[in-house]
Amino acid sequence: MKGKELAAALRAGQRVYGTCVLSPSPAWPPMLAGVGMDFAFIDTEHVSLARETLSWMCRAFDAHGIAPIVRIPEPDPYRACMVLDGGAHGVIAPYVESVEQVIALRGAVKLRPLKGERLRGFLAGTDPLNPQTVDYLVQRNTDRVMVVNVESIPAMNALDDILRVPGVDALLVGPHDLSINLGIPEQYDNPVFLDAISTIIRKARAAHVGIGIHYSEAIEPEIAWAREGANFIVHSSDFAIVQQTLRADFQRFRKELQDAPARGGDQGSGEVI
Repeated sequence: MKGKELAAALRAGQRVYGTCVLSPSPAWPPMLAGVGMDFAFIDTEHVSLARETLSWMCRAFDAHGIAPIVRIPEPDPYRACMVLDGGAHGVIAPYVESVEQVIALRGAVKLRPLKGERLRGFLAGTDPLNPQTVDYLVQRNTDRVMVVNVESIPAMNALDDILRVPGVDALLVGPHDLSINLGIPEQYDNPVFLDAISTIIRKARAAHVGIGIHYSEAIEPEIAWAREGANFIVHSSDFAIVQQTLRADFQRFRKELQDAPARGGDQGSGEVI
């Protein structure tokens, strides 16, 4: 899947499937190409990845028919341009809380290589471009996907205005940060949290914008949210899946073979990022 196809599917309400990829192993893209993924969510907000390594990852996933979408460390248009230059098909901007941030990101993702005062004037509506230039920019950026992370009460309060910005292809809820911001840390079954998720899904779909919730704890809530209208299925991460599977397997070994529980080590769950 290419960025253009991914953006069209998200806006049309079609479900697309992927996972968060933390490992830079060259064995990962061909392996994941066989599991039915449409996109790879590569995280650089919480994960240390060198620019060259990130570019190799993006181009490897692209070569295997998986659209690489990169979350940048902050909602900064220059960082967005950097990962797009490296081969990303799209950008996920973390912890966005204002329409101004989204407008600036639109310039980086949907209108590059236009920059400077001319770009700021066009985004502000004070310096229109001629039709030839607009057509050129649209065609040049047709494979670029713009995703906005919704992770706080201010983001929810600004949601109607954010969804009116041209070029927003999808929202992605960060459930861990959102639950903390709502004052109910990690209470993912709390009615306040569930009501917030339902509100975001409803508003996104009404605006014909894709919507996803990046959740790593269990598949059942993801299925329930998909039935509500979520169509950007960002299921877990390679890290979480390996950790959860190995923990369950070793616990079964010890139980079946009547061995003592594991000694030492962190038995906690992986963070929902």
